[in-house]
Amino acid sequence: MALIELQNITRSYKVGGDDLQVLKGITLDIEEGEFVAIMGPSGSGKSTLMQLLGLLDRPSSGTYRLGGNDVSKLTDDEGAVLRSKTIGFIFQMFNLLARTTCVDNVALPMIYSRAPNRDERAKEVLQEVGLGDRFDHKPNQLSGGQQQRVAIARALANRPRILFADEPTGNLASDQAEEILGQIKLLNRSGITVIMVTHEPDIAAHAKRIIKIKDGVVVSDVSKDVAQHSLGGSATVLTKPAKGASTTALKLETPEFSWAEFGEFGASALRAMAANKVRSGLSMLGILIGVAAVIAMLAIGQGAQKAIEARLASLGSNLVMLFAGAPSMRGVRSAAGSNSRLTLADAKAVRGLPHVVRIYPEAEGNVTIVHAGKNWVSEMQGVTTDYEGIRSAKPYYGRFFTDKEDTDLERVVLLGQTVVNKDFGNENPIGQTVELNHIAFKVIGILPFKGSNGNSDQDDMIVVPIRTAMRRVLGTEYLHEMAIECTSAADIPNVLEAMSRLMRRRHRIPAFKEDDFQLRNMADVQATLSDTTKTFSSLLGIVAGISLFVGGVGIMNIMLVSVNERTREIGLRKAVGAARRAILLQFLIEAAALSTIGGLMGVALGLAVSLVLSRFAGWAAVVTPQSILLAFVFSSSVGVVFGFWPARKASMLSPIEALRYE
Repeated sequence: MALIELQNITRSYKVGGDDLQVLKGITLDIEEGEFVAIMGPSGSGKSTLMQLLGLLDRPSSGTYRLGGNDVSKLTDDEGAVLRSKTIGFIFQMFNLLARTTCVDNVALPMIYSRAPNRDERAKEVLQEVGLGDRFDHKPNQLSGGQQQRVAIARALANRPRILFADEPTGNLASDQAEEILGQIKLLNRSGITVIMVTHEPDIAAHAKRIIKIKDGVVVSDVSKDVAQHSLGGSATVLTKPAKGASTTALKLETPEFSWAEFGEFGASALRAMAANKVRSGLSMLGILIGVAAVIAMLAIGQGAQKAIEARLASLGSNLVMLFAGAPSMRGVRSAAGSNSRLTLADAKAVRGLPHVVRIYPEAEGNVTIVHAGKNWVSEMQGVTTDYEGIRSAKPYYGRFFTDKEDTDLERVVLLGQTVVNKDFGNENPIGQTVELNHIAFKVIGILPFKGSNGNSDQDDMIVVPIRTAMRRVLGTEYLHEMAIECTSAADIPNVLEAMSRLMRRRHRIPAFKEDDFQLRNMADVQATLSDTTKTFSSLLGIVAGISLFVGGVGIMNIMLVSVNERTREIGLRKAVGAARRAILLQFLIEAAALSTIGGLMGVALGLAVSLVLSRFAGWAAVVTPQSILLAFVFSSSVGVVFGFWPARKASMLSPIEALRYE
């Protein structure tokens, strides 16, 4: 069994709808250890033949067996395994990775063969070709001859059985060409089969066997007497020798994934981003803005929801509000409570209904507050002690009044934060005296901060005992409203029905007249506000998600451009043994790296924007770990999802088509 066996191989290409046949029935065998030169004029098919022999291309018809394996039956990945473990390429144009050191260039094939000690082996072969002092140099820091020697070292990294050299001296000066040919001859003497393509007779003279091709067919196949062969000396032409000893069959064992491969792909992604800083920055900018928008929008929505929940909590839970009716005059209806008929006796009667936990009646009106020559008009609320529990109004400084102080009509007052700021500034108001409509009151507490509610400042208020408010300040017997706390939300309908019957009976309202009071289920209002806030938060998140989607489209566009720009690199990686999966994974990692780095920067920006909005704009913004995790995971996923199509496009490229790409 010869190492290479070709039987009636043809290769044709579609050109303008017609078939262009380049190879026309090539039949030949190449033994292991031979040094073969394939010659022919331009367009004869010699390069096409070498590409078929090197598994960079597939024949249109015929049989090609390499080490006992029928190449036509191999999958793309099995062909990649054979190239990785069996074949080394020395390309005419060197095909070195521009942004990569000599060591990394030479170690590239070993990434895909999962060879151990890659760096040590790369340095070893670089020393063998005389580049021991160029380990960390990049291709643009080397001469043409040095670059070709790096290409030779790369071809030898996996200790191949076959070395393909395509015009290895075509771009070199004569002295450099002699040096490279000397290296190739030494490799052949070590047992490596060498197949070299050239159109120069003096270069082909170094080979032990010369195959000439013209118009796609073999026109000459001769071997030379090795004993008489010398550089520049005469050679005796003999007939082709008989086949030697049988060649050991090549085994196909697909290696498992390795972390070394993953690490190299990550490093390659970083190199690609560093080489195109502006383009990579613009790609990450789309993700950065999207992630920052998601975090900031969700923070605003969450903050608004928390603020609403805090305000709803201050209103109490499971509440029913009872207001005095709104009278009508000449068809015009007045505001609720403008002609109140609610009394403390009504409040006492309501308190006795089933499922009523607590109740506070309220009498209210605007009063002028005077302290130390400062005047301020504020809303006064006269309430009972149940107000503290129902409205979550426990003073953060001082105390609330007692039932006895209410019964005794004590002149005590609790101030809201706005009133404290206006009348007292930094002075401690507890124990001091203020005048309410020229009546002296003692300050006993400061109400908790509640913030603004639309155009209304909930802290611009004062609270006094209800009997004191009605008899000493307002001079009224009627209430403005009552707040009734029920045992549960499920009991509210029963309480509403019972209150309606009770109030109609107490106010002696005939059946044909409408109520002179109004009932309002605050639990429904709270649920509506809560649902509205959640919807608002969801809409903000959707808008921000659209920003991320746009950023993902930008990454897809950039990755497509990157695939086109790096097509030759893809061809090189495939030529040295990269399987489709490896190319797919490489570009997916690059897309994920772009979106991940952009996502991290977006998280930082989102946190900063939320802080600025909260501190300087006064907006409630709450950043939760869940929103950060959601934005970051989604941004990383965007890179993978939108990078998949360009990555798959790269992985499906044919090695030879990619290498030919201009």
